[in-house]
Amino acid sequence: MKGIRKRLKKQSFGDTVISVLTYVFFAAFAFICIYPFYYIFINTISSNELSQKGLIIFLPRELHIQNYLKAIKIPGLLDAAVISVARTVIGTLLTVGTTAFLGFMFTRETMWCRKFWYRFVIITMYFNAGIIPWFLTMRNLHLTNNFWGYILPAVVSPFYIILAKTFVESIPKELQQAAEIDGAGTMKIFLRVIMPVIKPIMATVAIFAAVGQWNAFQDTLLLMTDDKLYSLQFILYQYINQASSLKQLVNSSSSSAVAQSIATVQTATSIRMTVTILVVAPILLIYPIFQRYFVKGIMIGAVKG
Repeated sequence: MKGIRKRLKKQSFGDTVISVLTYVFFAAFAFICIYPFYYIFINTISSNELSQKGLIIFLPRELHIQNYLKAIKIPGLLDAAVISVARTVIGTLLTVGTTAFLGFMFTRETMWCRKFWYRFVIITMYFNAGIIPWFLTMRNLHLTNNFWGYILPAVVSPFYIILAKTFVESIPKELQQAAEIDGAGTMKIFLRVIMPVIKPIMATVAIFAAVGQWNAFQDTLLLMTDDKLYSLQFILYQYINQASSLKQLVNSSSSSAVAQSIATVQTATSIRMTVTILVVAPILLIYPIFQRYFVKGIMIGAVKG
């Protein structure tokens, strides 16, 4: 606040008005973005009875964590969480590795038919065969009811490759030339010279890929019929549609020895909100870790040389 006050004192009246309006606008925008998550969270830790009546607006009341303790015991939820974590971790690592290597190779003039392969990859960004040909292709490749059906289609993304290629092109050529003079080959240049300096764009790609994998829903709906391969998002979709019947299951599965108060009895609303928080929370933790790389990576990667 002191820094903001000093900055406002040095500005003219017109600039001060614009600065104040800017702060107010972005504060209001931040509130609009954050409040829905806050609202859902305080309702999950407040009395379910008050929550169902819409009486929890800004502050939690009658705190408890029974919603979370019961939600993690819902059949299939933990298995789905394992599938979602596995596809997010494996899919993100493979996507980042493939993107870095292809982005680097498309800058190498020694690559065979470099321009053709680059255009071949990019053209897929503009033309899409549609869901039915995609499903038939996946079935013919035996990727239905197969965990790798989550991973392989997302390994190569033209958009990520454009970002990586543009970033690599911004690195001085002298670095690669010096390595070549010292006798380094293509893979050694990639691993020892390129990879250490492209961390910002790789962090950016990692965020995009991780969010995409974590939030993916349609591939489970179309490709998976085995409930052991359901993702957390798909389970959330089912729970939201079946929250009323699930409420009875959760309440009946509670120990009869422990009397439940009215405040902790599960409702359809509490089920929906609790599962929503459980699904959203992990991906929100990624942003603070990679945030320092994100802006730099996306800005440099977006500027064409």
